Amino acid sequence: MNLLIVLHHRFELWNAPGWLAERLRTEFPGLEVMHLAGYDGVEEELAEAEIAITWSLRPAQFAAAKKLRWIHSPAAAVHVLLFPELVESDVIVTNAREVHGPVVAEHVIAQIFALAKQIPAAVRLQQQKVWGQEAMWNARPRPREVTGATVVLVGLGSIGREIAKRASALGMRVIAVREHPEKGSVPGVAEVLGPAQLDDALPQADFVVLATPITAETRNLINASRLARMKPDASLINVGRGPLVDEAALAVALRTHKIGGAALDVFEKEPLPESSPLWALENVLITPHTAAVTESLWERHHALIAENLRRYLTGQPLLAVVDKEKGY
Repeated sequence: MNLLIVLHHRFELWNAPGWLAERLRTEFPGLEVMHLAGYDGVEEELAEAEIAITWSLRPAQFAAAKKLRWIHSPAAAVHVLLFPELVESDVIVTNAREVHGPVVAEHVIAQIFALAKQIPAAVRLQQQKVWGQEAMWNARPRPREVTGATVVLVGLGSIGREIAKRASALGMRVIAVREHPEKGSVPGVAEVLGPAQLDDALPQADFVVLATPITAETRNLINASRLARMKPDASLINVGRGPLVDEAALAVALRTHKIGGAALDVFEKEPLPESSPLWALENVLITPHTAAVTESLWERHHALIAENLRRYLTGQPLLAVVDKEKGY
């Protein structure tokens, strides 16, 4: 049985370390593991692979991969894989949503504190050697407490559940918006609403957190009309995917102080172009898609991959299986 690892990215951390293939060969002696550092020769290897660890596959490559039965993506978002031929096939797709959940949730909590305590403003004043106590108090929104604040959390998957747990532990009230509210609540969530109730939830929010995948329904989920429903001192946090937000409308809302601020880790186009108006706005905290960055990332990936390999080889259900029709 052949397993192909092919991941290539300009950012070093997103590339699988050499020890991953070596460890899998040791742990699964009957497995032929091929690790490619780039896409040269990938068609040849795909033709023999039963399992592929990758986040990118073209329809022509998939057509040639006659033995392929399972694709694992080390990302949470898998929309780039879900072209019609793959969706309609029997090939299983799994993702790394369980790997990223706790790490991304920590990042969201850090963003909430940074926005609530006006840390970016304090850093700017420090760089100017300005004692800005009065300036920070007179700014809008003012520094505030996190305890007692309301979070409207869009998405209650593996990342959303971890955010809810941490936010509620800090004394925040969490209102979750999920696709299927009939599935009920999870620990840390005070109220669960359906997508049709998002407009009713937004005016209650001190923080709106986006942790939902990209689908036809969620693209541009936060647009000008929804930004207008938020309180003027509320903040938007996006750790889902860039296309969840109409960035032009967000820039206008922030520049005109229709909302208080935003913390953005993902963008429509990455790297964020220098021409983006978001760079120049003082009420925006930009992180360069680092919410999931951790030194332990590949150890966490390995644990999931190894567990799923054991399950695959013994005919047990895999973890983190993607619903290819829904896209997550």
